[in-house]
Amino acid sequence: MRSPLAFPSGWDAYVAEIGANIHRLRIARGYSQDRVAYEANLSRYTYQQLERGRSSPERTSNPRLMTLLAIAQVLRVPLEDILPAQMPDLTAR
Repeated sequence: MRSPLAFPSGWDAYVAEIGANIHRLRIARGYSQDRVAYEANLSRYTYQQLERGRSSPERTSNPRLMTLLAIAQVLRVPLEDILPAQMPDLTAR
């Protein structure tokens, strides 16, 4: 049985792609990390870690839906532009 803190296979890559998408969209808008973090009501550190796909230097991120929606609203894009097309299988054991 998987530990409750363990993420399923493919999660690291999925979250890294979310971070890369957010970074790409932020740069395209000409926004700083500080601006997006402030307008999304996040700390700068939290936002920076999300762009890196991490919640801390050694832990993979698991962003909340509310956080992703706030970032999408700040960047003025649909949530689909942030989320990768290919989802990891969260039901795999």
